[in-house]
Amino acid sequence: MENTLRILLTEPDAEAERVAELTGYLREELLDLDIADVRTLPGGEAPPGARAVDVTQIGALLVTLGSSATALNQVVTVIRSWLGRHHDTRPSLHLQMGDDVLELSEATDEQVAEAIRIFTQRHSPAGAEP
Repeated sequence: MENTLRILLTEPDAEAERVAELTGYLREELLDLDIADVRTLPGGEAPPGARAVDVTQIGALLVTLGSSATALNQVVTVIRSWLGRHHDTRPSLHLQMGDDVLELSEATDEQVAEAIRIFTQRHSPAGAEP
């Protein structure tokens, strides 16, 4: 079975178009990696009285890592780099593998690096480089 990583990108007070644009940029960078697939996740139907578009669903990606032992490391390296280039607005990322969740929001670069290292280590196959 292939491992999957769910990514949810949000940005405080952002318009739907902005979140879609940021998500598209991140997706393009991830598609350059040696992974099985990266696709956007469709949003569900809006509940009665809600806005027509749910901004949190616009920023949802599903990354299929495939069988490469280094795929997760490659993905998190891209995510760290991508976050580093967006210091001005500091979008938040919610990463999820199975029941394990990592929230990256309003953290220093060092805190992000350490949190990602721990998350990656928990999901790396035995003997793979963390």
